[in-house]
Amino acid sequence: MKTLILIRHAKSSWDAPGMSDSERPLNDRGKKDAPEMAKRLRKRGLNIDAFVSSPAERAFRTARYFAKEFDEKKDGIIVEKALYGATPEEFAQVIASLKEKFETVALFSHNPGITEYINTLCTVRTDNMPTCGIFAVQAAIDDWSSFARAEKSFLFYDYPKNPLAAL
Repeated sequence: MKTLILIRHAKSSWDAPGMSDSERPLNDRGKKDAPEMAKRLRKRGLNIDAFVSSPAERAFRTARYFAKEFDEKKDGIIVEKALYGATPEEFAQVIASLKEKFETVALFSHNPGITEYINTLCTVRTDNMPTCGIFAVQAAIDDWSSFARAEKSFLFYDYPKNPLAAL
């Protein structure tokens, strides 16, 4: 069984107009949402074997908050260049190349690609993956190279302003 947890980076800052897109940091809301969402994910009882992130500052910083919550060191985060601006096909390629020893992977990336990819996975859809949103699916497979063609089961979808999160 393989579990994929897709996480869009937390809210980023637009305070420095000349800054490159990949260098944009998290804003105050992002710095608040990321640790909160990491705690909510931790409460679900999943053991995450790998944290894989886009190299963009806002995605990597979000991954760091999640890794910290799961007692993973910063240098344990796998940086995958293809996740910056990834298309659904590129998401599939990154996932197919994951090490077989990983049973549960948290993957950090960006819109619009993450929304587009999520909408290819199962019958649950979203119009827009919110910042710091989390979407998880499972597939009854032994290797990540089979993930793309495997039937997936929806596990959960959560996001910072989710009104059901408090229940």
